Amino acid sequence: MIIEGERILLRNWEDSDADDLVEGLNNINVSKWLATVPFPYTKCDAEGFIYYAKHIAENTGDIMLAIVLKENNKAIGGTSIESINKRHGTAGGGIWINEKYQKNGYGTEAFSIKIKYAFEELGLRRMENGYFPGNYQSEKMQQKLGFKNEGIKRKRFLCLATNEYVDECITGLLKEEFVEFH
Repeated sequence: MIIEGERILLRNWEDSDADDLVEGLNNINVSKWLATVPFPYTKCDAEGFIYYAKHIAENTGDIMLAIVLKENNKAIGGTSIESINKRHGTAGGGIWINEKYQKNGYGTEAFSIKIKYAFEELGLRRMENGYFPGNYQSEKMQQKLGFKNEGIKRKRFLCLATNEYVDECITGLLKEEFVEFH
């Protein structure tokens, strides 16, 4: 699968992305905002994730995608469409960006084209997401695209990077509220 943006592509993870995964996720400033990413993050972790994304996630219907720069095919992050429920027209899924590539709009572009794909190609009507308290970049990006805060799930996750229980601020986006990134 390939979803094309202006500067980036969303595509399936490839074995050759392992080093880019380690570069992006072996950074506490990134991994502390993700529930299931350990720190330190090793090549073995990356290879296990790629195997999961290629073989297991697809069997569940989840879509796990690399965020790749068009100019050089470098994987600078990841995003997903998970827990797809066609009956209710809903799905979730998060995003992360390598710290070296943050604050350039890549995350907003990636999340926007993923959401557009979910609404237009998958026929969904609602996207659900969340962020940990204090992750202002994620909160701001989601609000820019039209997500609304819907509540807090207290001590929702054991963050593997910090080994602490963290709250999750829940967000939701209805198709008619989506503000596409340009």
